[in-house]
Amino acid sequence: MLALRAATPLDVETILPRTRALNDHEAIAIPAAVLRGAVVRLLDDPGLGSCWLVERDGAVVGYALVTYGYDLEFGGRDAWLTELWIDEAARGGGVGAQALALLEVELGARGVGALHLQVRPENPALRLYQRAGYVASPRIVMTRTIAALTE
Repeated sequence: MLALRAATPLDVETILPRTRALNDHEAIAIPAAVLRGAVVRLLDDPGLGSCWLVERDGAVVGYALVTYGYDLEFGGRDAWLTELWIDEAARGGGVGAQALALLEVELGARGVGALHLQVRPENPALRLYQRAGYVASPRIVMTRTIAALTE
């Protein structure tokens, strides 16, 4: 049985190796101290977003990390799925799809009107998101880094 469990500050050591693996996989360079600090801050401040551990039969097999925004186009609160990680051994059996469906329920209960995400075109997870009903936005996501990430 698959379930989502809201992560707490006590789950930092469960989340960190997975988010490090995700960042390594995506070739995102972020110093370990900065990553740890960002995870701790998110878990300490529910106004920023939420993290859920994906559990199968009580064992953690991944996590989903969401940050909140606000957009009139979506009636108020929206969110970004900034990270979804399923451990390699748990992939391919529908865990990601189930986690997305459970996440939608959690976010709906929090008044979220839209969930956005970014995925590289070559990422096999693109098919997962398409099957789950995500569509390409008619907008281009652009980013400008404001502060340098330092240790």
